[in-house]
Amino acid sequence: MTVTSNGDSQEYSASLQILILMTALSFIPAALLMMTSFTRIIIVLAILRQALGLQQTPPTQVLLGIALALTLIIMQPLFGVVYAQAVEPYLDDHLTLMEALKQAGIPVKDFMLRQTRDTDLELFYQIADTTPPINVADTPFSIAIPAFVTSELKTAFQIGFVIYIPFLVIDLVVASVLMAMGMIMLSPQMISLPFKLMLFVLVDGWAMIMGTLASSFF
Repeated sequence: MTVTSNGDSQEYSASLQILILMTALSFIPAALLMMTSFTRIIIVLAILRQALGLQQTPPTQVLLGIALALTLIIMQPLFGVVYAQAVEPYLDDHLTLMEALKQAGIPVKDFMLRQTRDTDLELFYQIADTTPPINVADTPFSIAIPAFVTSELKTAFQIGFVIYIPFLVIDLVVASVLMAMGMIMLSPQMISLPFKLMLFVLVDGWAMIMGTLASSFF
C-alpha cells in the first residue's frame, strides 16, 4: 500500500508539473513582448517603414520575422544562462519546478533592470505605493516588467526619431522644389520615395539599423 501511495503521489506531482508547464507555455507570447528585446526592435522597424513612406513593404510578417530573429541573437547569451542555471538542473532532478522557475527569473530580471531607467522604476513604485528596496536586484517582477516596457518604448521612439530625420529632410526638399516649380498637384511623396530608397540602399541601411539595435542592448 505504501509503494502504491508513493507511486500515486509521484504521478500526481508529475501531472501537476506538466499542467504548470503547459500553462506557462501560454504566456510565452506575452513574455516575448514584455521581457525581451522584441518590443524595441519591432517598433523601430515599424517607424523605419513609415519613414520610408512604404505602407506595406516590407510586409508585417517579414518585419516580425526579422524582429524575432534579431531577438533570438541578442537574447541567446541570456537563454544560455537560464538553461545552465535552471533548465539543466531541473532536468537532472537537482531542482524542483518552483526552484527552477526562481533561478530562471534571476538573469531575466537582471537583463530587464539593466535596460530600465531609474525614473521608470520610481514611477511604478509610486503607482504601486511601495517603498523601493535598497538593492535594485530585489525589485519584484510586478514592478520590473512594466518599468522595462516603458523604458523600451522610450528608447525605441528615440531611435526612431533619429532614423526619421534624414527621410523628413528629403521630403521637405522635394516639396520645396515642387512648390517652387509650381507643380502643386504632383504628390511630393511619390517623387521623394525613389530618393529615400536610394539613400537607404547607398548607406547600407538595413545593416546599419540591425547593428544599431543590437549594440543598443550592450
